[in-house]
Amino acid sequence: MSKAAMETPQGLLARLAELGIEARTVTHPPVFTVAESKALRPDLPGGHVKNLFLKPEKAAGPFLLASIEEDRPVKVNALVRALGLPRSGFADAEALWAQLGVEPGSVTPFGLVNAAPGAIRAVFDRALMQDHDWVNIHPLTNTMTTAIRPEDLLRFLRALGHAPELVELPNPA
Repeated sequence: MSKAAMETPQGLLARLAELGIEARTVTHPPVFTVAESKALRPDLPGGHVKNLFLKPEKAAGPFLLASIEEDRPVKVNALVRALGLPRSGFADAEALWAQLGVEPGSVTPFGLVNAAPGAIRAVFDRALMQDHDWVNIHPLTNTMTTAIRPEDLLRFLRALGHAPELVELPNPA
């Protein structure tokens, strides 16, 4: 997809508003890691998310987007095994742009707004989605954070034709 064809943060937020979904967005300096996010972000109540975007080896299935509570340790190999997937590795910047319309550091479940249904398997840490009234994620850019209720995020993704899954993540030990 060309850069012009990808959704913008403003367009994304407008789509949420059109669906009657409450979202609170703040702007901040760019962040690329959980540590940077913690150091720079304003006081944002709720769960904070880290996202893993994985590409299966040898194109054996869809990409995987895993949204996990920011402090939860996770081993990629254990995660993909628990999900019954073939070996996977982190997707490169080209795949991030082609599939989600985001650049490195901006991976977000909101990127599914740019993805064809079925091209990406979206999984969410069940504890993250059940233990917080709000989850905080990037709205397609790492210079903003949007708080959204977990059930509204899932509803939005379903409205786009995706089938998000809540999963129990494997223990990293």
